[in-house]
Amino acid sequence: MKKLRLLISACFLTICCLAQPQDPKQLHETAQAFMRQGDYANATLVLNRAMLQEPKNTEMAKDLAQCYYYQNEADKALAVIKPTLDRDDADDQCFQIAANIYQLLNNAEECEKAYRKGIKKFPDSGPLYNEYGEMLWNRQDNNAIRQWEKGIEMDPSYSKNYYNACKFYYSGTDKVWSILYGENFINMEPLGNRTPEIKNILLASYKKLFADADLARNVKTKNGFMDAFLQTMNKQSNVAANGLNPETLTMIRTRFILDWYTDFGNKFPLRQFELQRQLLQDGMFDAYNQWIFGAAQNLAAYQNWTSTHSAEYGEFTRFQKGRIFKIPTGQYYQKTAER
Repeated sequence: MKKLRLLISACFLTICCLAQPQDPKQLHETAQAFMRQGDYANATLVLNRAMLQEPKNTEMAKDLAQCYYYQNEADKALAVIKPTLDRDDADDQCFQIAANIYQLLNNAEECEKAYRKGIKKFPDSGPLYNEYGEMLWNRQDNNAIRQWEKGIEMDPSYSKNYYNACKFYYSGTDKVWSILYGENFINMEPLGNRTPEIKNILLASYKKLFADADLARNVKTKNGFMDAFLQTMNKQSNVAANGLNPETLTMIRTRFILDWYTDFGNKFPLRQFELQRQLLQDGMFDAYNQWIFGAAQNLAAYQNWTSTHSAEYGEFTRFQKGRIFKIPTGQYYQKTAER
């Protein structure tokens, strides 16, 4: 009898404990664990209970809206995220989520409004410019480049605007900016799954750039930086005359950097060129150019190079792993982009 009473008391205490409201922070952490596993149904269940206790918690609302979004429940997702857009603690991600939900609902007008409202509140948000540009590009609207360029200007260390701008310029006639933006991107995402694609574009862009035997004829762009780039690169046209490969590109880019810092380095500081000069001074510029152009030109030849130059390759690999490539504000020179 005594044991029975103890068992009943233990069960009662367990029920009471389970009935107590759980800490919303712990519930949020549990939901996020479910989200990382891709179990959005369980994450939704837990988040709804957490938000009963903290209905105006913006971080929880963002996660819950995304859970509904991933389960194609757009109306529920919108009902959760829309109230956050006017809150003081709303961040740029709130507007991204809202815009994505409107896209799922095929509501282009409200989607664009969400991006514009978000950019007005967060004019330095690279992700908002990037996604707004992608939305326009999906509608075959060339004004997409305005958004990607603005994102590069306002948030220069956000990589995805460089990716999209590089591809945009490569698809047209201007190869200078596909080269510059592409190289920025691969340095920001050296191990990214889109980096091989951009390396191929870089190699092709250089080939198309030097297809014009006299680059100096193009030095009338009304853009001082671009004129300086073409003028300096034109000095290496003879090196390109017999074709481009990792070795000739290393020679061209070595001479370019030396000439650039003689004539234009102080006038047009650029983080990308600073990196190239550092690698040149440290004896890693050959490995860097092989990393960019080698696999794109001939994968087997690149693998052979890494085997026969294992010390250089190892030193450069260690350098790559130990750095984060960031671009400071104020180094924006694409003033002639359609804005």
